Amino acid sequence: MHKRIVGMGLFAWLGLVAGTVHADGMAFDDEPPYALEIDKSERVLLVKNGEKVTRRFQIATGKGGLGDKRIRGDNKTPLGVYRITDFNEGSAFHFFMRLNYPNVKDAFFGLKNRLITRQDFDRIVDSVRTEQRPPQNTPLGGAVGIHGLGDENADRLKVQRHLDWTQGCIALTNRDVNELRNYVAVGTKVVIRE
Repeated sequence: MHKRIVGMGLFAWLGLVAGTVHADGMAFDDEPPYALEIDKSERVLLVKNGEKVTRRFQIATGKGGLGDKRIRGDNKTPLGVYRITDFNEGSAFHFFMRLNYPNVKDAFFGLKNRLITRQDFDRIVDSVRTEQRPPQNTPLGGAVGIHGLGDENADRLKVQRHLDWTQGCIALTNRDVNELRNYVAVGTKVVIRE
């Protein structure tokens, strides 16, 4: 089946997957009430309930600049549709909300561009089917999420206000990530745009 998948276009392949899971690669019986929209160019994260914007946060993203994350170490924040998979309250960045990166779209482009092996592709797709955390040790990278600053001081807050500084994550102040936590559950949809 995988040989057939690689020969298909991305949208056709995602349509195949959409029969059992969302196009972002995860299935949910009950859609969480809020969704997150991230605009990298505007440096903003919106909390939305349907089309209504409930809350707006200033963010910092990957220091690799605009464009989609393609490979470990490019310091880019990925583009696309993701889901929150779990939380780490003991993170060095205060609080960490992990995204399901790499997802099906990332695996497809990784295989097509020969960045990952067929085995890596299969591992990522299998993690989607079983609703597990995707492998974090492929050449595509991993550990992408939304987090705070950790130990805050005047210099860190100034950098946060003016620069994109992360290795590919989305960063908020500690206070803002604490507030955001009230709107987020495992399965929350996160749309990341340029």
